[in-house]
Amino acid sequence: MPVSPSEHCWRREPVLYTPNNNEEWARVERIWLKRYPAGVPAEIDAGAYASIRELFDEACAKYRDRPAFSNMGTTLSFAELDRLSRAFAAWLQHKSGLVRGDRVALMMPNVLQYPAALFGVLRAGMVVVNTNPLYTARELEHQLCDSGAKTIVILENFAHVLQSVLPKTQLKNVLVTGVGDLLSLPRGPIVNFVLRHVRKQVPAWSIHGSQRFKRVLSAGRGLEMEPVPAATAEIAFLQYTGGTTGVAKAAILSHRNIIANLLQASAWIRPALTAKADPIVITALPLYHIFSLTANCFVFLHVGAHNVLITNPRDFPGFVAELKKYKFYFISGVNTLFNALLNTPRFDRVDFSALRISLGGGMAVQAAVAARWKEVTGCILTQAWGLTETSPAACINPTGLDFNGSIGLPISSTEISIRDDGGKELGIGEIGEICVRGPQVTRGYWNRSDETEKAFFGDWLRTGDIGRIDADGFVFIEDRKNDMILVSGFNVYPNEVEGVAVEFPGVLEAAAVAEADENSGEVVALFVVKKDPALDVEALLAHCRKNLTAYKVPKHVYFRAELPKTNVGKILRRTLRDELAAADRAQAKR
Repeated sequence: MPVSPSEHCWRREPVLYTPNNNEEWARVERIWLKRYPAGVPAEIDAGAYASIRELFDEACAKYRDRPAFSNMGTTLSFAELDRLSRAFAAWLQHKSGLVRGDRVALMMPNVLQYPAALFGVLRAGMVVVNTNPLYTARELEHQLCDSGAKTIVILENFAHVLQSVLPKTQLKNVLVTGVGDLLSLPRGPIVNFVLRHVRKQVPAWSIHGSQRFKRVLSAGRGLEMEPVPAATAEIAFLQYTGGTTGVAKAAILSHRNIIANLLQASAWIRPALTAKADPIVITALPLYHIFSLTANCFVFLHVGAHNVLITNPRDFPGFVAELKKYKFYFISGVNTLFNALLNTPRFDRVDFSALRISLGGGMAVQAAVAARWKEVTGCILTQAWGLTETSPAACINPTGLDFNGSIGLPISSTEISIRDDGGKELGIGEIGEICVRGPQVTRGYWNRSDETEKAFFGDWLRTGDIGRIDADGFVFIEDRKNDMILVSGFNVYPNEVEGVAVEFPGVLEAAAVAEADENSGEVVALFVVKKDPALDVEALLAHCRKNLTAYKVPKHVYFRAELPKTNVGKILRRTLRDELAAADRAQAKR
């Protein structure tokens, strides 16, 4: 039997969003509406589709013969994506031993198998658990156990990591795929051979009972996919983000949350869409990240766009070579990605004649990068903002507006309120915590009722970002209330880094804080009090690399005789951050 929400969820009831209700928390004047671009509505109908399944079925029927996803020279049409995802859904329903509501982990970069598996899981009435392929064994074990995932689709390059933690999980099915498995002949087998035997990028692994994803798809073609009725609050994703408790926690994102956000984003960019009926979209950010998942995958699926998947965006010469093949309409990314492209030879020779929207999010867009991007591409780099908990978009700048340093205006059906620590709303220009309300906001965290209660003022989500709203309704971020570190758009929470560091012999105390970095925005700086005077920095960092994804590993380690603390013994991370900032300012003056 499916697990009931009360057994594996938090106990707070979902709030049905009503933008003009009379409760105390609703006293927000939506001053931003006067700056909305022409054609953008104040409200969207979050109930326009009963589920993502319904929207997907509509798109496949409407755009059957159009290209849906391309990768490494192979293109899947909407009709082919329909067949592949239908086959996987049927296999999940009839052969996996899973039932509706069970969780399926997807651990892949941007390859064609990802959208096939993604829509198969959702069509089967199951829940997607997006999993970072770069997770260490420790991180992977936590996510699989916390989510209770029963099946995983994993790229073979990372199967050795899964092998080491598999006995501790609840997984019933391990489905393994190679990068080239859905690529056309002869390219597919060649790609797999090169990665396995020439580049040696597939470490040895052995998982008893594992199956090849491609064979599962073949088996599913002979089965009937059963229709799944929609439920208003049905969970679509457990989307993991960092946690103040030192371990990642999963934001519960329902079908309604995702539908609302894709309709909000679609409404926002609609004025720019009229010029192109079948846009080409460049997807370099991984689809397992909520920004790319919604902004690239769902929003543009809805309008029948052609999504070009970049498997390895860190290969910037290869990335630029791929860009030169297309007259693309839309590209999204984080500041570091745009900056790296601008500094890659021959990027200025790419054809930007069709480019209408460049969307930056995940981390602050730097003014210098925005100015150069516009100079080279002729397209404004538009800054947006949101969180995993908001599916993710909450504020976006108008697409034709020059870079202004703000994170934009609250999007349709979204309210922003600046509040003090007691939940009292502050006035125009006053600085406080940015709070969000709208149909895209999560109803809480999986298995984390305590974290859920701390995250809300009534039905207002507390974002942890400190900011203000100006008289025109534009929102500006001034600081962060919590101690989160933002590395190239990825959240890093200090407690997790510190928890790993203090496990290393010779470390007495540790504090992880953000340090400014011109490439990634911020990096992790670790302050350490030694227990063993002979503590070796490289050994400590090797320990961190073994237990943390690369972007979480400290970039700098500083030793101290003691760490600053409150009178009750709490480490003052803010003092350490201020110390680093002061040192940077002093260095800049030299």
